[in-house]
Amino acid sequence: MSIRVLIIDDSPTMRAILMSRLREQPDIEVVGTASNASEGRTLMKQLDPDVVTLDIEMPGMNGLDFLEKIMTLRPTPVIIVSGATQEGNEVTARALALGAVNCYSKYDPTGKLALQDSGELAKLIRDAAQIEFRKPMRNAPAVAEESRRSIKRDTRLIAVGSSTGGVEALQVLLRGFPQDCPPTVIVQHVNPRFAPAIARTLDQVCPATVQVAVHDMPLKSGHVYLAAEAGHHLMVKGNATLYAKLRRGEPVSGHIPSVDALFHSVAEYVGADAVGILLTGMGQDGAKGLLAMAEKGAHTIAQDEATCTVFGMPRAAISLGAACVVAPINSIARHALHKAA
Repeated sequence: MSIRVLIIDDSPTMRAILMSRLREQPDIEVVGTASNASEGRTLMKQLDPDVVTLDIEMPGMNGLDFLEKIMTLRPTPVIIVSGATQEGNEVTARALALGAVNCYSKYDPTGKLALQDSGELAKLIRDAAQIEFRKPMRNAPAVAEESRRSIKRDTRLIAVGSSTGGVEALQVLLRGFPQDCPPTVIVQHVNPRFAPAIARTLDQVCPATVQVAVHDMPLKSGHVYLAAEAGHHLMVKGNATLYAKLRRGEPVSGHIPSVDALFHSVAEYVGADAVGILLTGMGQDGAKGLLAMAEKGAHTIAQDEATCTVFGMPRAAISLGAACVVAPINSIARHALHKAA
């Protein structure tokens, strides 16, 4: 059975380009197109698509407001089709935080309209079509202020991996972090172009400082570092002081940056003084790395199925026996930070 896609974009040219890219895919069918949110809402009711591609800048109701209504009233996998401006990146980051499952750039790295995409859009749609939405995470309660005070003082580093649905999950997780949290490093599978905007979005909700990781940057308490360099793995290294290391290389577990690459480096250099957290995501990236951390004595946590957008990565880790704790997203900060977790 074909994956049924609805395209919502105010540009006739962009609608034609997206349709052209999907027309050659035997397992994908474009069942309709709309030029604004009003048309899109009507067609969603009539056609019940499996996946929606959504432009942000549209006349009338903008894509961000429409996305929020979709995720509240009719949860459907949505891929944001983004422009090339910094403002567009910021809005795309907010869309991911609202529950969009991925983002797709209209433009190539030089800022020109991309004429070819090597099947990227089709892959994103296939991944999105596998998602079954569960309980919304946006309103999950954060850790109480009282419990934030009793941090595990023996934790030198927290390492986090996430993919599909991860930006939304990271918001919930980081709300529960105190201002003086242990150094925290994150690999979130996303187009690196959007990572700086995602870091700024997360920084708005996290009491600690969230920033993009830079090569050879010392990792400090009260700071959260997000992988953002295209073509580079984020890893850690060091003895008395830990440093971020950005390494060029081939994909690991199908990804660059890879959660497994990060977790393996944490197992090697931090060992039992680390906490590993594996959140929602498709595939198996992070499972073997989390196991390596657990075998070195680290405290390891996997997000539970009920609060995952996609249970693939946590499920793979749990099946390997890599998770010391399996917990809902709104309690993971407590399990990671506190002695009585």
